[in-house]
Amino acid sequence: MDFSSFVQAVLLGIVEGLTEFIPVSSTGHLIIAADLLNFDPAVREVFEVVIQLGAILAICVLYFSRLWNVAKGLFQKNPASWKFTLIVLTSFFPSAIAGFFLHDFIKDVLFSPVVVGISLILGGLAMLAAEKFHPPSEVHEIEDFSFPLALKIGLAQCLAMIPGVSRSGATIIGALLVGVNRKTAAEFSFFLAIPTMVGASTLDLYKNQHTLTVDHLALIATGFISSFVVALLVVRWFVRFVGSRGFGIFAWYRILFGFLVLAYTFWAME
Repeated sequence: MDFSSFVQAVLLGIVEGLTEFIPVSSTGHLIIAADLLNFDPAVREVFEVVIQLGAILAICVLYFSRLWNVAKGLFQKNPASWKFTLIVLTSFFPSAIAGFFLHDFIKDVLFSPVVVGISLILGGLAMLAAEKFHPPSEVHEIEDFSFPLALKIGLAQCLAMIPGVSRSGATIIGALLVGVNRKTAAEFSFFLAIPTMVGASTLDLYKNQHTLTVDHLALIATGFISSFVVALLVVRWFVRFVGSRGFGIFAWYRILFGFLVLAYTFWAME
């Protein structure tokens, strides 16, 4: 791994850590950033997915106490711990099935700057609409989720398989529309990310295990570490921000960035 590749991996890890848990599409930003940096195409698609595990590790660290209590409660047959776990798995189930069957189509057809730009704009408009027209918040804790409510959020998350939609954005919008308050919607998107991204990364590594070299793995490890460090700083700020300010600023950012992506893409094609 040469120095320029190392710097690229660090920069892409920073982009991932900054964007994974805010509703602006980390995958979309990674696709655009990798295009601009001319990142190694042999490892690019796997890299863009697997370094998200660094951001997921940040969630495990920041919420270690809560996750540890849930894990202990499972062995102690605590009803609240079992319900929390089953709620998360219920939301995870739809995207797990869709991802397994649509993985190759998404990678081959949808991973492009044009798709990202359009998705960013449409997702921003959907976020503005959800902020303005969502029903009153009646659910304030994850433990108060019903299983049908969790399933609806899981179905919303399936939209995030389209690059540029944003996994956290889709789950947060879905949660707002079924009456979950902002802070709880954001935190649930964090917990739902754990099985979702572990599953997606495992599938990508398995499908590409024969093409990855030691240098490729070193690049992935570098991006993983930088995304972990940056995500540690972003998550706490994000929860505080949306609890008091909402998602409007992220929606407008998505729309502006989406138009910039499309403008740059069509300019580069000329």
